[in-house]
Amino acid sequence: MRYVALVHKDKDSSYGISFPDFPGCISAGNTVDEAVTNAVEALAFHVQGLEADGITAPSPRSIEAIRNDKSLRTVLPDATFAYVPLVQDRGSARRINVSLDPGLIEAIDEAAKDRGMTRSAFLSSAARRELAEG
Repeated sequence: MRYVALVHKDKDSSYGISFPDFPGCISAGNTVDEAVTNAVEALAFHVQGLEADGITAPSPRSIEAIRNDKSLRTVLPDATFAYVPLVQDRGSARRINVSLDPGLIEAIDEAAKDRGMTRSAFLSSAARRELAEG
């Protein structure tokens, strides 16, 4: 699931991210890429807090729906749109069956070992990064 984020940049400031579907959920970064990567964590943390309070996260709205939201008219002209995936930790790993080329498995295992990681941790990290860069 991906949510629309608004990317803001004021002169002499970092890039800011806000979520029209989650008022109060914000993030920032020195570059757009860094801001969006940080926004993935901010969104997951925000939704985790909502769920802890017994509140269900809203369904993502489309860019068109957000453009038509009269309450956002003052912030939209200076914003750029980005999609941010909601990646939630559910507390425990689940075993899955994945088929990969043996050469790729060797490269993954070597890279994981160099980083002091397990294959699963490496693949999980790579998947999170890819989702954030989406």
